[in-house]
Amino acid sequence: MMRRMGEGGVSLIEVMVAMVIVWIALMGAMGALQVSVRQAQQGVMKTRALALAQGRLEAKRSVRWEALLQDDVNHDGIVDVVMNDAGEAKDASAGDGTYTGTWKQDGVSLEWTVAMDRPGPLSAAGFVVIRATAVYEALGADRSIHVTTVRANPAFVGDR
Repeated sequence: MMRRMGEGGVSLIEVMVAMVIVWIALMGAMGALQVSVRQAQQGVMKTRALALAQGRLEAKRSVRWEALLQDDVNHDGIVDVVMNDAGEAKDASAGDGTYTGTWKQDGVSLEWTVAMDRPGPLSAAGFVVIRATAVYEALGADRSIHVTTVRANPAFVGDR
């Protein structure tokens, strides 16, 4: 039987070229998928770190002034961290009126400080500066988020 013009099949070379093109496109798509997964994981860690840091600040803003240096981090009704003025970590020197607390949770290291406007007992402070720093690992490097707020001593505010 004779072949007519236009009824030819596909040659082996054409099939192999098509397979290489499909393979290159598939590898590009897989690379893009890996990048997007890494970016999503980094976003999850960043969101978790930000939530922990903001949560610690809000907890410090809402607790009674007398309990400002104690923390129930896991919300079970038991004090987990008693902040100290020992000159460690972000606390430059012992007795300077800067108290530090730390906690690790879900791959995030959280450190917060309460710095009084003047050294001495907490009851004598006019206000405190509260800072929280959350450190997490993303793409092989440590990243950090810092949040800060100020809280006034309720004994020194309001109508007198």
